[in-house]
Amino acid sequence: MNILSIIRVAFRALARNKMRAALTMLGIIIGVSAVIAMVSIGQGAQASVQAQIEGMGTNLLFISAGAQNVGGVRGGAGDTGTSTPLTTDDLDAIKREVPSVSLVSPSVNARSQLVAGNQNWNTNVQGVSEQLPGIRNWIVQSGDFFTDADVRTAARVIVLGQTVADNLFPGMDAVGQTVRVMNLPFRVVGVMTRKGQDPQGRDQDDLAFAPYTSVQKKLLGNTRLQVAYVSAGSPDLTYTAQTQITDLLRQRHKLTPSEPDDFTVRNMSDVAEAANQTNSTMTILLGCIAGVSLLVGGIGIMNIMLVSVTERTREIGIRMAIGARSSAVRTQFLIESIVLSLTGGLIGIALGVIVSVAIPALLTWPTLVSPASIIGSVIFSAAVGIFFGYYPARKAAALDPIDALRYE
Repeated sequence: MNILSIIRVAFRALARNKMRAALTMLGIIIGVSAVIAMVSIGQGAQASVQAQIEGMGTNLLFISAGAQNVGGVRGGAGDTGTSTPLTTDDLDAIKREVPSVSLVSPSVNARSQLVAGNQNWNTNVQGVSEQLPGIRNWIVQSGDFFTDADVRTAARVIVLGQTVADNLFPGMDAVGQTVRVMNLPFRVVGVMTRKGQDPQGRDQDDLAFAPYTSVQKKLLGNTRLQVAYVSAGSPDLTYTAQTQITDLLRQRHKLTPSEPDDFTVRNMSDVAEAANQTNSTMTILLGCIAGVSLLVGGIGIMNIMLVSVTERTREIGIRMAIGARSSAVRTQFLIESIVLSLTGGLIGIALGVIVSVAIPALLTWPTLVSPASIIGSVIFSAAVGIFFGYYPARKAAALDPIDALRYE
């Protein structure tokens, strides 16, 4: 008997028990669809975080006063008054002496209530330099960003994020309008493009930018710097810039080799790597949890195939008595098992893709169905059929024809 004849006999045997075959495949369908859906959620989250980080600038570095280490990622505590503060002289030195750096901007924050007419909105007013849009890859949607002259003169000008502009000036152009910050009038010179959420889920559009000198002198009443943004000349120079900045600041702060840094230089590549590791771990865990269903489905296939061998003992005896070889019997039952698992796997893939497409619409969670997960599910489904079907197939092939013919 050739392989095509064996396959036809296997399909006819499955067709005689359609309900049993369907119920047997159900475990595989649920398992594969769960794996596809869970992996797509994990990969979607990973892609979303990566896109958000890239949107902030892959060559972006943060400098902050103080040093701390959380979850393997170093982060500054900001200027708390107990550590050596960052100064504008430090940043000027970085511009002059670090060739791998292209742009530098201080950053100071003042939480304040912004008032425009009868509208008000509480947000973070971030004091920065005119170089921030280039550092953050952030485009002004309408109007302009403030200039170097505005920074030098501590001008009362402000650029709004989309969320702030929408709440203070609903349905109208905010450029040219006046907002009051701590009862001081600031002229709106621009509105930024919508940025969306950052990797921590915070609304990046719920803020406003003003010259850092204005925020220091008019809103905070001090000249301390909390954080600085630095842009390396290219993504390839990010680690070089980080090392050069660290060496320069240690020299300027007169730290001995035995003393730890009193500042932190952190790059987005480290943040991206930490986020990707976390998301990869979660994706694997979700896939493993869903894979339990696939394991249960495989056990179900083995159980049903063993029952089938018992029910068809006389059939097996007759086939072997008229010349069928043990290898042909083994191949038939193995094919039946593979067909069950592979068909269930294909249906599960289709269901998993549908669920993955529906999740963003229903729960606003990002998902990403990769070809690798689909191909892997097909291969794994076939492997389940072979692994869990081999023992029943071997048992069928090992039956003695005489004993099988006497079986009642």
